[in-house]
Amino acid sequence: MRNFIVRRLVQTLPMLLLASLLIFMLFAKTPGDFIDGNITLTAARAAELKAIYGLDQPLLVRYWHWLIQLLQGNLGFSLQYQIPVSQLLNQYIWNSFLLAFVSLILYWGIGLTIGVLSALKPNSLFDHLVNIIVFAAMSFPTFFLCLLLIKWFAIDLHWLPVGGMTDTGSDARGWQWVMQVAVHLILPMLALVMLQSGSLTRYFRASMIDVLRMDFIRTARAKGLRERTVIFKHALRNALLPIITLLGFELPGLFSGAIITEKVFNWPGAGHIHVDSLAARDYPVLMGFTLFLAVLTILGNLLADILYAWADPRIRVRS
Repeated sequence: MRNFIVRRLVQTLPMLLLASLLIFMLFAKTPGDFIDGNITLTAARAAELKAIYGLDQPLLVRYWHWLIQLLQGNLGFSLQYQIPVSQLLNQYIWNSFLLAFVSLILYWGIGLTIGVLSALKPNSLFDHLVNIIVFAAMSFPTFFLCLLLIKWFAIDLHWLPVGGMTDTGSDARGWQWVMQVAVHLILPMLALVMLQSGSLTRYFRASMIDVLRMDFIRTARAKGLRERTVIFKHALRNALLPIITLLGFELPGLFSGAIITEKVFNWPGAGHIHVDSLAARDYPVLMGFTLFLAVLTILGNLLADILYAWADPRIRVRS
């Protein structure tokens, strides 16, 4: 197991280097930047600023300088916010993590529970109702669902706030602040759960149905084992193996999946500043955030490989 993990760690190093090169070249070759988009600057001042920030140097030289800074933990300097990118992300990334982590726990729990129940009663009334609800929730565009939730619960019923993370002008502390954040969290969390739980439900249902048809399940039942033991100890454990692959995409999904939701609900997260930086062509912020997501994707796939090897010893033997 240790050799398997070491091999996977070594394989991630060239992937990280290649990802950094692709990300840098993608944004570096994009026409225009924050300085070009500022129409108030004279040509001389724009040229001076590009020289200060090193934007007038050759691409490979700029990439090398950026890579050296990355190795030192420096993601660059935001031209729009005039602070280091790492400091900017640190201010907002934890708000995104809070929203996405709570949503993740809920929609994985819902997807697992409903998916297993549907698989145990295929083609039943419950299964058909679940399919209708799942496809209905998945068919809504993200921005439309968010606006619909705002209209129903914030404008029509006045149950929940329209957006933000706390009340406007609030200086609450302690438990009062926690309660404000919890109330403001409900609508964006509900939107993410509705959008994500449907696909997970389908995955769990399909995987569970395939496992329940296998010979070892019939053998377990023929041996007289209780149905609960057959389902939860034998069937569910094997049904979760294909789902491990999805975990590799959950880490970057914690931060990238809520970009539109954060913008609509004015949630002060990394996705919110990502959209603003995109409009302002603040490429250092975009490169830093995209590289952060790339690192999470690689780490997520590494975690999925390790979990596969732990759950199924045949994986690490063949590898």
